[in-house]
Amino acid sequence: MTSRDNRRLDMILAAAIVAFIALPWYRVRSGFFSFEWLSDFVVSDSLWPGIAQLLTGRWQLLPVFLMLLAALYLRVTRHPGDRGRALINIGVAGLLWMLVEGLSIGMRGWNWSLLEATFGEISGQPAFGAGAVVIGTVFALMIAFGAAERGALKGDAFVLACITLLVLLVAVFVFYPLVSMFTGAFQEFDGSFTTEGVRRNIIDPKIWSLACLAGGNCGVAWRTFFLAVCTATGTTLLGLVFALVATRTGFRFKKSLRLLTVLPIITPPFVVGLALTMLLGRSGTLTNVIEAATGLELGRWLYGLTGIWIAQMLSFTPISFLVLIGVVDGISPSMEEASQTLRSDRWRTFRKVTLPLMAPGLANAFLIGFIESMADFGNPLVLGGSGGVLSTEIFFAVVGAQNDPARAAVLATVLLVFTLSAFLAQRLWLSGKNYSTVTGKGDGGRHIQLPHRVAIPVITVAVIWAAFTITVYAMILFGGFVSIWGLDHSLTLAHYTRAFGISWENGIRWTGVAWDSFWTTMEIALIAAPLTAAVGLLTAWLIVRQRFPGRSVFEFALMMSFAIPGTVIGISYIMAFNLPPLQMTGTAVILIACFVFRNMPVGVRGGVAAMSQLDGSLDEASLTLGASSGRTMRKVILPLMRPAILAALVYSFVRAITSISAVIFLVSAKYNMATAYIVGLVENGEYGIAIAYSSVLILVMITVIGGFQLLVGERRIRRREEKDAAAPIKKEALG
Repeated sequence: MTSRDNRRLDMILAAAIVAFIALPWYRVRSGFFSFEWLSDFVVSDSLWPGIAQLLTGRWQLLPVFLMLLAALYLRVTRHPGDRGRALINIGVAGLLWMLVEGLSIGMRGWNWSLLEATFGEISGQPAFGAGAVVIGTVFALMIAFGAAERGALKGDAFVLACITLLVLLVAVFVFYPLVSMFTGAFQEFDGSFTTEGVRRNIIDPKIWSLACLAGGNCGVAWRTFFLAVCTATGTTLLGLVFALVATRTGFRFKKSLRLLTVLPIITPPFVVGLALTMLLGRSGTLTNVIEAATGLELGRWLYGLTGIWIAQMLSFTPISFLVLIGVVDGISPSMEEASQTLRSDRWRTFRKVTLPLMAPGLANAFLIGFIESMADFGNPLVLGGSGGVLSTEIFFAVVGAQNDPARAAVLATVLLVFTLSAFLAQRLWLSGKNYSTVTGKGDGGRHIQLPHRVAIPVITVAVIWAAFTITVYAMILFGGFVSIWGLDHSLTLAHYTRAFGISWENGIRWTGVAWDSFWTTMEIALIAAPLTAAVGLLTAWLIVRQRFPGRSVFEFALMMSFAIPGTVIGISYIMAFNLPPLQMTGTAVILIACFVFRNMPVGVRGGVAAMSQLDGSLDEASLTLGASSGRTMRKVILPLMRPAILAALVYSFVRAITSISAVIFLVSAKYNMATAYIVGLVENGEYGIAIAYSSVLILVMITVIGGFQLLVGERRIRRREEKDAAAPIKKEALG
């Protein structure tokens, strides 16, 4: 055990030494991984490592150097059992000093006049670079390894390191931007402190009015809450319907239904809104047919909460399906067979056994649908009409004529209260209950089929919704092949040629106007997807399997990143990361970080739902046989978590491509994402190219999702289907 402790400490100390004497301490403008900085390393002092910066007068790096020396001294002179507390103290002191030093000294010197008056003028500093990031990570790992040497969590260094690093990442990429944004709410334009804006907005009747109960209009908070409840209920029921059809019926076209459920989630949100407008709007195709057949004047009913609800049902039902499919499929058939053995029919078995075991998945699907609805920006922007919701009101409060950051902060706080209340209600409902069904023992066989009184309405609803989805997507495809959508319906390929043209002169040349944003989007999405899945599922494992102080607070903090609308995330990231100590605007890193921590909660909730069905004795058996927590995670948990892994990969990849609300603030000329580019096309009236680009993205996402399916594979915890297993038996009998 001692040698293992020393080996861990040796690795991080070696990384710290390399970072302090070889890596640039401050940010490289051209990007660290471009390695262009190596050619200017000697002549440009901004590229020098920490030791060189210290020797040339950056006295603020001296405490960092001394703390690293202290850690080296502990490694040489102290036994692992005697140095744990000292390592923790060094790690905490190092992180605190880097935080204080980074926030106190800006690009032009002290950030606050009080410090300048106290200590005198000093030279400014750029944002932290690779060297500082590595040193900060080392300090965090010192805390984890010190706690392990003191026996915390049974001395499990892997678990402690995961918890420490996740806490650090959440603090940097969730709380720090929020604090930066809310701090701006209490500042005037000259930087002075004020509470007037917050007090004025928090009592605004436009937010809290309940006049709708008396025939008037409700405030934006209650409109958003009502819409979120309706959307969450509808998407959970539809997601359950499709999950049951896919796993518990003999419906002939269920594979096609699975594809249709995924289609809306791989579509940019405003495209669904435009398709609904062309189909059900005032002059829509279906509207004209209904008016001609019935003589009714339908008017502008689509624009408002009704239209937003329909669009959100189309957009978010796939999320519920992806969460529930693993839960429904993961229920052990032996439970249902035991019920039937006790003479329960299929209807009673479904009501008393199957549905209760789905409770974690249903709760998580409802919660995700609720939060997605509250944070949605694209659909309300297209179909909201005069009735806005919290996300759009926040957007216009920040970038509109109001320019009122205090109002944006108040509205964001209201949204957080709603979403966190839903999260708390879910936890109280599921607390104290056990839903484990996968025990590692030999399994009983196949799932029972749905009873007829359930199967018939379930299949009917699935077919109707599938037909509606096909109609919407037919409108989308139609728009890419016509000259002017809604006016000139003559067929053409000009939109695809202009967007994705290829020239063969002197080799392949990507002449289409959309290629640059397309390749950038694919690169960033393929990097962000596995990172999101890894962080999300690791977090789910820690939440379900580990018991550590502050676990509930930790889970709350993770859900906050998902509860915040993308608009607020984009604004907060700009305010937090546009200046030192962490300057990332205009880079790919800020986009990847935004996608990882915006989408991670879906992986967390899906992982929690799936892991709730895995008996803890599987982990205990592995640990009892001498495996470490990391090896148990790789060899036992991950193979049984394949449905959740696939769901996290698919969702994170798709959202990285289709997100718009946060991305619109974070893109740059070098890193222009597809959705931001499509919005620009729509603003310029080039609807055909926008639809053509969206259609290509849909095809690409379907291909990549299929690749993820092949890469991850399927979880095998039961016997093969009878038709697959009967063949060798029959052959043996005949022989």
